Amino acid sequence: MDADDITRLLHAAHDGSDAAMDEVFEVVYPRLKEIARARRRGWQGAHTMNTTVLIHEAYMKVAGGGRAFENRGHFFATTARAMRQVLINYAERQSAKKRGGGSLDVTLYDDDAVTDDAMDELLTLNEALEKLETMSPRQGKVVECLFFAGLNIPETAEALDISPATVKRDWASARAWLYREIRDGDSVDEST
Repeated sequence: MDADDITRLLHAAHDGSDAAMDEVFEVVYPRLKEIARARRRGWQGAHTMNTTVLIHEAYMKVAGGGRAFENRGHFFATTARAMRQVLINYAERQSAKKRGGGSLDVTLYDDDAVTDDAMDELLTLNEALEKLETMSPRQGKVVECLFFAGLNIPETAEALDISPATVKRDWASARAWLYREIRDGDSVDEST
């Protein structure tokens, strides 16, 4: 199925066809799983959240919103934001538990679960990314697409309706800014 077919299904889903959205999920699921696994390879460890849960929760946010998607790229950009939200919400819950907040812990095992240290890093990244988004919303979206959704440069360009060269420039600039922000934030935290 090509991008135009997915776009047609997304339009049909917006017009009320539940079967169309189910078909979109069936078609994009392997790609979503590939994306999520690629993003999570560095987050191996404690069995607390897995790729399948991430994909399903993100998809539920996207599918349940009744949104109209312009095209396949817009769908993946929206899914990137949903994955980010799911991961950040999860990281915040984990952080609250470490500080003594109590809730029943349901463990879903998978061979690529996310560690507590990775959750802390994710929260730090998200805080820096929120600052970046206030200065450059487009760069924030580029980071979401490339980092959180694991899209490649052409896919990110399609999702954001910008050129691949712009994606590359924004990505380089955003990475440098985020690195400095996180590094400087860590040095400030260590001195207090």
